[in-house]
Amino acid sequence: MNKIAKRIIIVVLILAAIGYGGYQFMIFQTKQASPEKISNYNKGNYDIEVFYNSPSKKGRIIFGGLVAYGRVWRTGANEATTFESVSDLKINGQTLEAGKYTLWTIPGETSWKVIFNGKQYSWGIDRNGPTREAEYDVLTIEVPTEQLSSVVEMFTIDFEEVAGKPVLYLSWDLTKVSVPIN
Repeated sequence: MNKIAKRIIIVVLILAAIGYGGYQFMIFQTKQASPEKISNYNKGNYDIEVFYNSPSKKGRIIFGGLVAYGRVWRTGANEATTFESVSDLKINGQTLEAGKYTLWTIPGETSWKVIFNGKQYSWGIDRNGPTREAEYDVLTIEVPTEQLSSVVEMFTIDFEEVAGKPVLYLSWDLTKVSVPIN
């Protein structure tokens, strides 16, 4: 191999190492601003886990501002939020088969569409917007919003038990939505 070819290979390897390092640094920085969270509900026949990244309000207008009304939202930050259940669930009278889904929402002023999508996405958004592909949606429901009396600073997904059944809550700023699970 001649000297020029060796130098080209060395330059390419150095650039690849710099690019990889820059990418890892970017991920580290975004994770500090929107940390990873996991919410679980494990009781009775239920074994449900939600993985998401939790952005902060930081004085911003969230719904109708940072998160537009009527547009698909990745429901968190960074990677697409995932929802996983080891058993079939009934959500708003519809069956969601056991498995792993990405969770998307379309926020509105008085109600939200909550979407369970059967495709896994490595990141929730690209330069063109959310990466969700609607043809992989397996269940969509619409739930009313609830106005909170105090601000929730960090986006939160959590479970609560109501009448012996789990309810999935999505809360941020002064807005909360509830997804009852049977």
